[in-house]
Amino acid sequence: MLSVRVMPCLLLRNSKLVKTVRFKDPDYIGDPVNAVKIYNDKEVDELIFLDITATIDQKSPNFKTIGEIASECFMPMTYGGGIRTIDEMRRIYNLGVEKIAINSYAVENPDIISKASTIFGSQSVLVAMDVKRRLMGGYEVFTHGARKGTKLDPVDWARKAEALGAGEILLTSIDRDGTYEGYDTELIRKVSDSVSVPIIACGGAGKVEDFAKAVEAGASACAAGSMVVYQGKGRGVLINFPSQKEMRAILP
Repeated sequence: MLSVRVMPCLLLRNSKLVKTVRFKDPDYIGDPVNAVKIYNDKEVDELIFLDITATIDQKSPNFKTIGEIASECFMPMTYGGGIRTIDEMRRIYNLGVEKIAINSYAVENPDIISKASTIFGSQSVLVAMDVKRRLMGGYEVFTHGARKGTKLDPVDWARKAEALGAGEILLTSIDRDGTYEGYDTELIRKVSDSVSVPIIACGGAGKVEDFAKAVEAGASACAAGSMVVYQGKGRGVLINFPSQKEMRAILP
């Protein structure tokens, strides 16, 4: 058993599985339930599902789809997208989801983090943070599918999220998303050095060795998207996952 968790981060759009590049041009992958069945067979550690249009379209979470996915999951599952209330969270947990990721709404209403962690436990509340490099240097947190800048520095936001009760931070590099260029290790290091909660690195994984680099930079876990839904950079769909043998050769 690896001490480092490695997990697919899968994107939903209108209940379909898609994949983006730098948060743009969503490419249809297939049915999310079928993907879950394959990942069950491959014994992945966890699954993350993020609805990328729920917040933008001002829609509530699609509970029917979440329930269908959760009912097939043999591993812990995180869901994020469109969540705005404690009642929505409670309903999602009752469907069998272990963790909830809050992103845009947490920036707009940070108190939701403390309320959720008090009611459900911090281990069940994850703050998702989408980050882009500034042209003049530094980083900025974006929300609403990278459409809206917040002027927040990711280190400052991570510290605040931790203080409010977030149990984990899903740290995604917008610039690296879907590129196979490897994780933004500078970003990982900056954020992980500033907080004590686990950081899940996301955005840019192209090979198993990238996981090791993310961990070296301070990540506690690694999430991958393109790498686990495509055959390669040609973007031919193939739901896959590295073998335990491959990862044990690289990770602790």
